[in-house]
Amino acid sequence: MGLFDKLAGWLGLKKEVNVLCLGLDNSGKTTIINHLKPSNAQAQDIVPTIGFSIEKFKTSSLSFTVFDMSGQGRYRNLWEHYYKEGQAIIFVIDSADKLRMVVAKEELDTLLNHPDIKHRRIPILFFANKMDVRDSLSSVKVSQLLCLENIKDKPWHICATDALKGEGLQEGVDWLQDQIKTMRT
Repeated sequence: MGLFDKLAGWLGLKKEVNVLCLGLDNSGKTTIINHLKPSNAQAQDIVPTIGFSIEKFKTSSLSFTVFDMSGQGRYRNLWEHYYKEGQAIIFVIDSADKLRMVVAKEELDTLLNHPDIKHRRIPILFFANKMDVRDSLSSVKVSQLLCLENIKDKPWHICATDALKGEGLQEGVDWLQDQIKTMRT
């Protein structure tokens, strides 16, 4: 981070926010985060995340530090160690993986009921990813299967996305940015 970025941060012109990117393995979390980075910083080959990785990208008014958490079953218990530091959550769902939609809902319920999340008004952005795959579920259907309408104490939004092409990602990031700005004013 350069001197002007630090100065902008001190003056409140550029705010930093920690975002947790969660979801089952193979849902597209790393591909989404990679697409949000500047083109010169994007990786050419995406490999499954082991444990977690930390990525940074900026919008016009926010500087995001994203914790890309592995969605493999043996690593999901690590998620909770980062809940306190998270100021927003991106939860990625593989819309084409109908068989594991129940597992995604169980993980979401566990997240929402965790003491470090339960009583906080933390914004949650849902990416219903892989809309390009034949027979994938619509974002409305994903919302119904995850019972998102029951989330009453946190702002949330769902976007249909195709992470490979970047479709739907900007809409979600714009919403998340608006939510974070609203929380800080």
